[in-house]
Amino acid sequence: MGTLEGRVAVITGAGRGIGREHALLVAREGAKVVVNDLGVANDGAGFDTSPAEQVVAEIRAAGGTAVANADNVATWDGAKRIVEQAVTEFGDLNVVVNNAGILRDAFIASMTEQQWDDVIAVHLKGHAGLLHHAAAYWKARSKGGHPVNASVINTASASGSTQVLPGQTNYAAAKAGILAMTQVAAAELERYGVRVNAITPGARTRLTLATPGIQDLMAKPETGLDVWDPANISPMVAYLAQADCDINGRVFAVQGGQIDELTGWNAIRSIKSDKAWTIKDISAANWN
Repeated sequence: MGTLEGRVAVITGAGRGIGREHALLVAREGAKVVVNDLGVANDGAGFDTSPAEQVVAEIRAAGGTAVANADNVATWDGAKRIVEQAVTEFGDLNVVVNNAGILRDAFIASMTEQQWDDVIAVHLKGHAGLLHHAAAYWKARSKGGHPVNASVINTASASGSTQVLPGQTNYAAAKAGILAMTQVAAAELERYGVRVNAITPGARTRLTLATPGIQDLMAKPETGLDVWDPANISPMVAYLAQADCDINGRVFAVQGGQIDELTGWNAIRSIKSDKAWTIKDISAANWN
């Protein structure tokens, strides 16, 4: 029996890359899976249901249970339909893995409003919408006297947390927002039996390979552990999705054979005054 036997999971952006690996592993561990993917290009253009359908076919061929979903997580109604499909098809919802994402890289001086809006919509609003509708379902279940044991795993990034990557103000802002949202949602939803955590994955995907100059770095090794293999990320997600995992409100960087727990902004220097600040006083602290 798998570690996720009997649980129902929604995984967004699950048609390719990291999301695909999540779906395959979670299904192997016994969960029933809603495989959500619009099948879009890196920048969010286009529409193709075949990636999600192919993952579902793989899961079913291996003896698992899954259905495809092509709703748009960047819309509130699309997120609602994803939750409704899980409950209608499988009778419940226990796990949400927010993974869908796009890139619209540009330097801030030349970035268009559309490039900003598209990335914020898919990443930040996409996480928030699915989290909202899943949370509403779990809150109603809990208040109705039905015990809830649910887990949300959000996907942030080194961009917006531990790295500064020029050209990604939109992406980094969305990912940093996801980290803050994770911690607040964890505090809000714990009372209903819901845990909310986040990962920042490092893996070879269509999005990461689109970063200039990174292809050689992410090349597959001839021998040994392939530290950029997206399959390395999924065991942590499956671990956090388990019913007996009590971790909540935490962030983990996952790449290859290494997992690091991350923390947020911390004071690295302080100055104090027992009277109102003057510009001269602040300047005297020599911040350089």
